[in-house]
Amino acid sequence: MINRNRSSLKSIAGADYSSRRYLSLKQELLLATAPTLTILSIMALVEVLSRQRFLFASLAVSAFLIYLDPHHGSNTARSLILSQLMAAAIGLFASFALGAGYSAAAAAMVITIVVMIVLDVVHPPAVATSLVFAFSVSSQNNLILFSLGVGAITLLVELERFALWLLVRPLMGREE
Repeated sequence: MINRNRSSLKSIAGADYSSRRYLSLKQELLLATAPTLTILSIMALVEVLSRQRFLFASLAVSAFLIYLDPHHGSNTARSLILSQLMAAAIGLFASFALGAGYSAAAAAMVITIVVMIVLDVVHPPAVATSLVFAFSVSSQNNLILFSLGVGAITLLVELERFALWLLVRPLMGREE
């Protein structure tokens, strides 16, 4: 059944964005450090284990979206995990069923978008994930490796929320 609440399209209840405008450039760069280091670590792991360089491009976008707005519904652990893993599986299945190429990519993209909306797990970078898996002759090992990357990015969701809280906590009492 379709969730009429559409929580993945809204900010998380109680999220306060007003104090973020007080962050300095240095604080914003500090906040961007965790996603950057996470993606660089994942890229190094992928290079060592599979050399599938495009496998994690959409996770890099996920990491930056989490930095930008860790309190948005599309960046929750639920939306991230379900949409990314579902998109990878859909892309992999389309590649096997239709052969790696444009037909598989088109089918995977459309199915991914529809399922994300129906399940209320909209996370836009997952569309790119479906394309990467549909265009490549991927193995199940890449799906496992990708799942580990999704796990690392999921930890980043909570890390970014905590880091933002730490940075804005001293600013909470300031007047405009």
